[in-house]
Amino acid sequence: PSYPGSSLGLKFPHPTESKELRARTETSIAAMMMGGGGQTYVLNRNTKREQGRKAQLTNIQAGKTVASIVRTTLGPRAMLKMLLDPMGGIVMTNDGNAILREVDVTHPAAKNMIELSRAQDEEVGDGTTSVIILAGEFLGVAEPLLAKNLHPTVIVSGYMQALDDALEIMKTIAVPIDTNDPEAVREVVRGAIDTKFVSRYGNLISDLAIKATKMVCITKPDGKKEIDLKRYAKVEKLSGGELSDCVVLDGVMFNKDITHPRMRRMIKNPRVVLLDCPLEYKKGESQTNVEITKEADWEKLLQQEEDEMKKVCDDIIKVRPDLVITEKGVSDLAQHFLLKANISVVRRIRKTDNNRIARVTGASICNRTEELTEASVGSKCGLFQIKKIGDEYFAFMTECEDPKACTVILRGASRDVLNEMERNLQDAFCVARNIILEPRMLPGGGASEMELAARLKEKAKAIPGTRQFAYRAIADALEVIPRSLAHNCGADVVRVMTDLRARHAVPGGEKMGIDGNKGTVADTKALGIMDTFAVKQQTLRTSIEAAAMLLRIDDIISGISQKKRGGGGGGGAQPGEDETFGDARDG
Repeated sequence: PSYPGSSLGLKFPHPTESKELRARTETSIAAMMMGGGGQTYVLNRNTKREQGRKAQLTNIQAGKTVASIVRTTLGPRAMLKMLLDPMGGIVMTNDGNAILREVDVTHPAAKNMIELSRAQDEEVGDGTTSVIILAGEFLGVAEPLLAKNLHPTVIVSGYMQALDDALEIMKTIAVPIDTNDPEAVREVVRGAIDTKFVSRYGNLISDLAIKATKMVCITKPDGKKEIDLKRYAKVEKLSGGELSDCVVLDGVMFNKDITHPRMRRMIKNPRVVLLDCPLEYKKGESQTNVEITKEADWEKLLQQEEDEMKKVCDDIIKVRPDLVITEKGVSDLAQHFLLKANISVVRRIRKTDNNRIARVTGASICNRTEELTEASVGSKCGLFQIKKIGDEYFAFMTECEDPKACTVILRGASRDVLNEMERNLQDAFCVARNIILEPRMLPGGGASEMELAARLKEKAKAIPGTRQFAYRAIADALEVIPRSLAHNCGADVVRVMTDLRARHAVPGGEKMGIDGNKGTVADTKALGIMDTFAVKQQTLRTSIEAAAMLLRIDDIISGISQKKRGGGGGGGAQPGEDETFGDARDG
């Protein structure tokens, strides 16, 4: 008889022989036939997988797409982007990080690019647009190299060698700056925020930033400087008023009023006590029932609460303060006792505000009133007063001696204008901080990038083998910054770039860059367009390393089940079935 597999030249035993042997043989034949033409599924059926060249090309495409979003926001003639968030709010900005933060992307490589701008923003606070444009361009120039069948590892090693050489060249063209010269520092901060919305207000924002940064700068015992702008320089945005009303206070301001109308609203040289405990009687942790048989006992209970409160207030009055500020509540009874002692009270203040007040007044925050001593009273504040701005009351603590925290008040026409001003101010803060911590400068306006490109092209000639292609590609890609600047101000890009290349080919041309307003080649040092060394170094390092990392990816597996993709995560995957990996699983 003809059995399955007889065509393969297999001899079968007689049908009456062991059925078990026959079943086993059939199984092995089926396995052989599967190996020949069938398919074995290892990954989930719904898993998308891109391998090899295709994966690299999609990553490069994603990087270039993200870069194209922010390319027009580079330079002083930059365009703004208007973004609508899911809640219906509008963001209008040309800050690279603010734009990409609002953009929702699905491609993993694009997410990685957006992460770059966030890291850049946290690390040095400026250059968020440049880092994305450069990373996109470094990926773009790798495309023809991959087409020439250069291995990604060779490209990456060429990139890394170019990065090391570029950082060395940067150090040679960096110019030191005197941080004690206010005009020099102002020039640098101006150069950084001239590309922003606030450039039309002249030196206003840069002066605010420099003053605030110098105010919160602390020199530690080991000689290092610490500048914590996030915690100690609070930006308060108040709609209305004139732009000229923007000011850095030599103290702090917070949106609170005193608790009782008869308390003093203006105190000169106040003694300040800061508390982190409530000035009201403690409630029981859980529900408490008290049985009272006599009416006198009720009186006693109330009296006990009153005595407790009086004891707390006496502890405070003992150190003779003029102003008590607490993060918790204040009962009517406590108000009464403190008012009799002529003490003003502010309650329910934020923890962060309390820390700033402690820095400007020299007071220390107490957690229990029994612990109050003379040392914990702050007396460095010169004037406490309550002012009404618009419909709200604000408490000002100003004229402090050597304040190490401050409030920056921004006034402007509308909320959108104020938000954009705040974003620009944050950038200015970071530039001012970078100069004080690392007082070295590089020429801006695309001059440093062109100089790096010219010198790397020279060095590329000495590099053996195919790595030279990758090394030269970095030099070509660096020209994207001056090219984008010229493009954004409507200049004749080809002519300007040729002129710029010629200037940098001769010694002494390293300061020649693009005047972003006119679109002509100019001496950036004379125009005062300078960039901080810290920002340039971080931008170059981040963008090349990110591009190198994306180029080394040769397999993209997305294991999101159909159910999740369709239903927006509704229902979730059953355990053991359609299990996804990474963040999706962790929630």
